[in-house]
Amino acid sequence: MINDLMDFIKDLPWWVWAIGFFVLIAIYDIFFNRKHTLLHNFPVFGRARYFLESFGPPLRQYIVANNREELPFNRRERGWVYASAKNVNNYEGFGTDQDIYHENYIFIKNAMIPFKVPEKHQNKRDPYFLASAKVIGEYNKRKRPYRPASVINVSAMSYGSLSARAIESLNRGCKKAEAYHNTGEGGLSPYHQTGADVVFQIGTGYFGVRNEGGSFSMEKMVKLTETNPQVRAIEIKLSQGAKPGKGGVLPASKITPEIAKIRHVPLGKDVLSPPNHSTFSNMAEMVNFIESIAEHTGLPVGIKAAIGKLEEWKELAKIMKDTNRGPDFITIDGGEGGTGAAPPSFADHVAVPFIYGFTDVYKIFLEAELTDRITFVASGKLGFPAKAAMAFAMGADVINVAREAMFSVGCIQAQECHTNRCPTGVATQNRWLQAGINVTNKADRVNYYFSNFKKELLEMTHAAGYEHPCQFNMGDVEINLGDRFIAKSLGETFHYEKAKVPFDSVETLIGCPNLGGSYRKGEKTEVKEVETKDTSVSDQ
Repeated sequence: MINDLMDFIKDLPWWVWAIGFFVLIAIYDIFFNRKHTLLHNFPVFGRARYFLESFGPPLRQYIVANNREELPFNRRERGWVYASAKNVNNYEGFGTDQDIYHENYIFIKNAMIPFKVPEKHQNKRDPYFLASAKVIGEYNKRKRPYRPASVINVSAMSYGSLSARAIESLNRGCKKAEAYHNTGEGGLSPYHQTGADVVFQIGTGYFGVRNEGGSFSMEKMVKLTETNPQVRAIEIKLSQGAKPGKGGVLPASKITPEIAKIRHVPLGKDVLSPPNHSTFSNMAEMVNFIESIAEHTGLPVGIKAAIGKLEEWKELAKIMKDTNRGPDFITIDGGEGGTGAAPPSFADHVAVPFIYGFTDVYKIFLEAELTDRITFVASGKLGFPAKAAMAFAMGADVINVAREAMFSVGCIQAQECHTNRCPTGVATQNRWLQAGINVTNKADRVNYYFSNFKKELLEMTHAAGYEHPCQFNMGDVEINLGDRFIAKSLGETFHYEKAKVPFDSVETLIGCPNLGGSYRKGEKTEVKEVETKDTSVSDQ
């Protein structure tokens, strides 16, 4: 009897099995599913709806949307980074496909006769050498002032938010490209220690330099800088573009023994990263904190913030003017920043975009005659030569890039950063997913991205008649306000003129004793020319 029943079941056609499967799903949804009304009311069809919805984002990203339509980075932008990182042809043919009459479109004004680099000034070692025109910490006479060997560098992204292999790839790539690597607020991990200059970021949780109770430890700060000479500057994070003024929680489930050791946090407990600092509560106390760290470590100290209200910035400028004390550099992050996971309300609406925030703050320090003592670091979707040129024209001295650098190590903008399911292994702690990252290969891609970025920025600078991007001024860039007759220069639009940056020639930067990167070590840097035989711009 049982054998006959088994034979009967085995002989059933596939479509009967399929119907039975869907009937079981329908029974479950109708009688047992109390969480989803749609599934209860429309069993099977409701699940088909959710299944198709899950394909919506990648379908729109790769098939439906046009090349210039996607956000936060469109296909053309990602394609340029991928091609540059692979060191293949990153040109485009048949003219631009951008709507050059669109509002806020920027135009870089070229000179009739481009700048010609004198033969004796050409850098044979690195044709794309582009160091900062300013020395960070020089005005305040820090013991170890720092001139970044690259004006393009990696912005703050912590180990924990990015995978170990992604961090190591970025650091090794930065070493090759002479760029510095900002640690983010998650502490100095072993993956940040493969040779590149490092900017150590202090967040509100004081990870890596905190006492057992979570307060800041100057003793640990000093020990960290003494044992890690590659740390060239310290950045105090006040806020970030993705979620300004919002703290966070590191769940106990995500704290591995390695992360606990790096961040100096306990295992088995949730760790709070509050929205504000416990060490200071106003501008005067913050300046005291900055000066204390600089005195104990000898390093330049700066601050990072997304921009909103300006009253406290005016107060900071007044304190600096009156006391000759304060930050050596200011990193201004645009509200469009996005490497930190955030609620849509914060990501979409809190803090102003980079171009507004930077101009607002720069004008404050310009009016106070303080721009000569501060290095302005710009951040917020500036990982493209034209946008970088615009930032320099506005007063930026150094550019930090985050998501664009992630593209160079394989990020495909899957927007799964907050789920721990990043398919390329860049923003996940899943060992299987990050195992696909070849650190050696990705480090080369980071190097090529930065090298090709600097190459194109230099060519654009020379086309405008200058030797170094620091020479760009507000009149060199126009922004389209909707009609040719009301298109205005940046100076006319934002009502200020950038202060002149002291600069002689690139040749004089090479011999600077405070120059970072391998220049301070006498190491040889190898930079390859762009190859055009492979025209693929795929991400992986």
